[in-house]
Amino acid sequence: MPELVVVGAGGFGREVLDVVDAIGPDSWQVVGVVDDGPTEKNLELLARRDVAYLGTLESLLAQRDAGSVTASHYVVGIGSPAVRRAVAERLDAAGLQPATLVHPTVTTGFDVTVGPGSVVCAGVRLTTNIRLGRHVHLNLNTTVGHDTVIGDYVSANPLASISGDCVLEDEVLVGVAGVVLNGLTVGRGSVVGGSACVVKDVPPGVVVKGIPAR
Repeated sequence: MPELVVVGAGGFGREVLDVVDAIGPDSWQVVGVVDDGPTEKNLELLARRDVAYLGTLESLLAQRDAGSVTASHYVVGIGSPAVRRAVAERLDAAGLQPATLVHPTVTTGFDVTVGPGSVVCAGVRLTTNIRLGRHVHLNLNTTVGHDTVIGDYVSANPLASISGDCVLEDEVLVGVAGVVLNGLTVGRGSVVGGSACVVKDVPPGVVVKGIPAR
C-alpha cells in the first residue's frame, strides 16, 4: 500500500484526510501531515484522529533524505492555488508523486479525466467529456458541466457550479456557491467571489463578485 503525506493541517487538509478515510483503508497509508505553521487547535484536531504531525516542509524533505520518512506520495490540502503550486513543485523536485483522491460518492459521466494531485470531495458531480488539470480542488457538492476544461491548481469551493463548455484557466478560485454560466472562460489567477454569477468572460488576474459578477 503506498504511503501518503498530506500537506496542510488546516480545515481543507483535514477534509482531505476524510476523503482518504472514505476511499478505504486498503488504498493509502497516511504517514502524517506537514505544515509550516499549524495552530495549536489544528495540532489538537490531528491528534484526536491519531494522525502524526511531521513538522515543516523543510523537515519532511530532510527526513526523506535521512531515510526516516519513506512516503512515496503526497497531496496538498492548501486552498490557495499559488501556494499549492509552490509546494507541489518542491515535492515533485524531491521525487514524491502526487496522489489523486476522489471520494466514492462522486459521480462521473463518460470521458472524464482527473489530473494528478487533484482532490474531488464528497457529492461532486462531473458530467461528460470533462478535463481536470493537476492539483485541482473540487470541494463538497461542486458541479461541473459537459465539455468543460479546468486548468492546473484550480479551486472550486463548496456548492460552486461550473456550467458546460467552460474554461477555467490555471490558478482560478471559485468561491462558495459561485456560478460560471455556459461557454465562458475565467482567466488565469482570477477569483470568482462567493455566490457570484459570472455572465461574461473574466480576464486574467482579477476579482469579480456579485450578480452579475463584475
